Amino acid sequence: MNHLEKQYLEQGLEPGRKDIPDRGVTAWEGPSNIALVKYWGKYPGQLPMNPSLSFTLKNSVVRVRMGFEKAGRTEAGLQAFLLNGAPHAGFRKRVAAYLDEVTPFFPFLSAMALSVHSESSFPHSAGIASSAAAFSALALCLCAIERDLVAGSGGWQQDDDFVRKASFMARLGSGSASRSVEGGLVVWGRCEAFPGSSDLYAKGLPEEAVDPRFMTLRDAVLVVDDSAKKVSSSAGHALMDGHAYRQGRFAQATANMERMARALTSGDEGLFFRVTEQEALSLHSLMMSSDPGYLLMKPATLEVLDRITTFRERTGLGLGFTMDAGPNVHLVYFQRDAVAVKAFVEESLVPLCAGGRWIDDALGRGGRPFNSGSHG
Repeated sequence: MNHLEKQYLEQGLEPGRKDIPDRGVTAWEGPSNIALVKYWGKYPGQLPMNPSLSFTLKNSVVRVRMGFEKAGRTEAGLQAFLLNGAPHAGFRKRVAAYLDEVTPFFPFLSAMALSVHSESSFPHSAGIASSAAAFSALALCLCAIERDLVAGSGGWQQDDDFVRKASFMARLGSGSASRSVEGGLVVWGRCEAFPGSSDLYAKGLPEEAVDPRFMTLRDAVLVVDDSAKKVSSSAGHALMDGHAYRQGRFAQATANMERMARALTSGDEGLFFRVTEQEALSLHSLMMSSDPGYLLMKPATLEVLDRITTFRERTGLGLGFTMDAGPNVHLVYFQRDAVAVKAFVEESLVPLCAGGRWIDDALGRGGRPFNSGSHG
């Protein structure tokens, strides 16, 4: 047991506390994030095999409204779950398992009945980090309930301890969710190139440590296929355990974190996009060379990548592509080029997207509360 886990277990609020309210509601928005240096492969306890770097998105979010009341007439635990207004057995099961896993850190949960309503602004299970957004929002809800019980206040001010614990707890649901609690550029995984980084939680980079142009990053999410993936990310991570290229991948990721640190501080756009694209292609090559191997890219994915690189060569603009573990493509660029890039997307890339759908996104500020409406 690590020191932080022990600390969180010891500070848990017992279920018998008299000041636990009869009922209440909290609501948080968790953003997706796009990894620039990819996390792929994990150790027990949702610990990463290699460090990763991402930037948090602004518009691709999951909103979670969590209603709670003291168990009595109602059993403790998850009593209701809706995803985008409808029941979803698969994700309900995953949320229930997560709540069971984190109850030792939040003992008051054993005396609460919960309802969870989750709304997503983008397709689930299609490789746009839906789990990262969802579990960051869930973790923020739980930490907010705990904080309000301790403080006796409804204030939403976020301090470092709150953010760190929310990231730690989000990690237990989905590793990449640890990176969705904070905004901007975020590091998860211990790495000498980023002092203060940790395997236990993610940490946002101070704006003053990054060349200002990287704080204007934008992301055109090109939804090539909005259907659920045939192989989940969890299954893909597991295949890294015996992967023939495992050690080489860890060395590559560490080296690319160091290259990214140089690019971000110096403003080297060329290096930034070279590393970003190499990481995307490496991720998919790892999936293809697993045992068994599998392919998540679609024919339209390859055509999108080709059109992006051709456009860059023709215009000389600073932009590049990346992908998560799915068929969809993220076109990363800077705010200064937004007019030209959006025109290119509409003219050349939208015809390759499912239903002509793409998400106009940008660097975001991380998880935040929202008006929850009526009690759940």
